[in-house]
Amino acid sequence: MFTQRFSATRRGARLARRLATQQLDAWGIPYGSGPSDATAFVVAELAANAVLHGRVPGRDFALRLAYNSAKNLVRVEVTDTHNALPARAPRDAAGDGETGRGLVLVDAIAVRWGVSGRSGPGKTVWARVPASRERT
Repeated sequence: MFTQRFSATRRGARLARRLATQQLDAWGIPYGSGPSDATAFVVAELAANAVLHGRVPGRDFALRLAYNSAKNLVRVEVTDTHNALPARAPRDAAGDGETGRGLVLVDAIAVRWGVSGRSGPGKTVWARVPASRERT
């Protein structure tokens, strides 16, 4: 298991993605492989959302990764301290806008994703990502 807190900044989100790929490599999911890239994308999207939409001044966000080798899944959890929940589907994912598609892509990559409440303020957005090229 990997758990780390990051500043709720773009730099914190980038660092979360980089450290996630290092942890995946340590678990035997090679850097640059399809599963590593897919998981890194999910981490990047959830961390970016925590920074852009879940930021509370003076509060960090947390990243937690757990690898289940028996199920061949990586669980990604990003926790922030803002109570607003993400929309399950963006208003205009098919439009020409340059934003608003991240969770649609997370939905396409992840086996499953969702939002959980937590004790204290905020929420945890989580996703289960296949750790192999086959979807489980």
